[in-house]
Amino acid sequence: MDNTMGVFLILLWITNVVQPNIFQAEGVKVFPPVNFTLTVSALAEVFLHWKPNSNQEQKNYTIRYDVEIITPVSEGYDTKKTHSFRTAVLHNGFSARIRTLLLFDDLQMKSDWVMGELKPPPGAAETSVTNLSCVTYITIYSTVSLHCAWFPGKGAPEDTEYFLFYRYKTYTEECQDYIKDKWNRNIECRFSRTHIDPEEVDDLIVIHINGSSKYAAIKPFQQLFDQNAIEKVNVPRNVTVFLEQNYLLAKWEKPISSFPKECFEYEFYLCNLKSGNKQILKISSNDFGLRIDVTCRYSIRIRANHYICCKRGFWSDWSEILYVGENKQENSIAWILALLCVSSCSIALLLAVICKINHVWSKLLPPIPTPRNKFKDPFPNDYERARTCTSETETELGSFAEDFYSSALEDVF
Repeated sequence: MDNTMGVFLILLWITNVVQPNIFQAEGVKVFPPVNFTLTVSALAEVFLHWKPNSNQEQKNYTIRYDVEIITPVSEGYDTKKTHSFRTAVLHNGFSARIRTLLLFDDLQMKSDWVMGELKPPPGAAETSVTNLSCVTYITIYSTVSLHCAWFPGKGAPEDTEYFLFYRYKTYTEECQDYIKDKWNRNIECRFSRTHIDPEEVDDLIVIHINGSSKYAAIKPFQQLFDQNAIEKVNVPRNVTVFLEQNYLLAKWEKPISSFPKECFEYEFYLCNLKSGNKQILKISSNDFGLRIDVTCRYSIRIRANHYICCKRGFWSDWSEILYVGENKQENSIAWILALLCVSSCSIALLLAVICKINHVWSKLLPPIPTPRNKFKDPFPNDYERARTCTSETETELGSFAEDFYSSALEDVF
């Protein structure tokens, strides 16, 4: 009985409340907006504007507008206003459509779409820049520098001159500091100081590059960058490491930045110089402790990046290398000396055996001959003089005897 009564009350409410609204809405016609225009209001920015249709009944209806961006990137939203600003790259054109939304209680009625389009800017194919990359740096004065690099288009003549502009919010600036290639074409740009706010989160930086040549129309190129995603984070500061018994303890300060310390994470690089083992540890605080082998020497480096507060940027450079601990090498030196001694003895023994087997010992170690005295002594010893005198006397006596014997024979005969 109760269920039947509940159903009856619901049907009665539909009949008395909803049905009259449907009948009332059925007699209303929804007209599309008029005078829908698209205008380039700044670099990579389009101003969409339209007017309500004068034929549209007002009464108790709520009027909103359904906007759909078709190119370059599909996007949809609705608004009560009759205008809208959208940031988008425009070198390939821009197109959008709009319609009226008529809201009455829980009912929604829609008009037909109205289209709008911006044609791509003129320029020869493959003359625009390619491989555009940009990076920002936060200085110690809390200002932001900007550095961009690109490649010339494949179809760009050798006399092509490229010119870069950046836009941040409402501020636009042209580059004055270029780096050129071998054909004297601009391929890099540097802003030592910009109007980019380092405290903002995920704002867009618009980069616009156009060009000129005597031989071809150079097609412009645009690209959008998230300011935090292209930031080269600064190196952690005041890094200190020390040993406490067998624990390695490290502390440091956050990089130069307007973000608090909770917005950074770190990579801790630890290398055991004795074993060669290396490891990189992710850390989200400004200090760190680790049990290590105190008989080894270690090298430590740290780098930083964004964490939680905004989009991740480029990792910072590594901090300067710090060392801690000492290698205990006494046992190693003793082992090396013992090994050298054993090796030397083994080699000497092996050579002796080889020489023995091949009968080359005497050739390798011949007897040392007595040296001859090539110079006469100006003062000979007495015995040498006596011997010389005796020899001379004997020679004279022998000659006398022979003469005497010859004379006697001649007398006989």
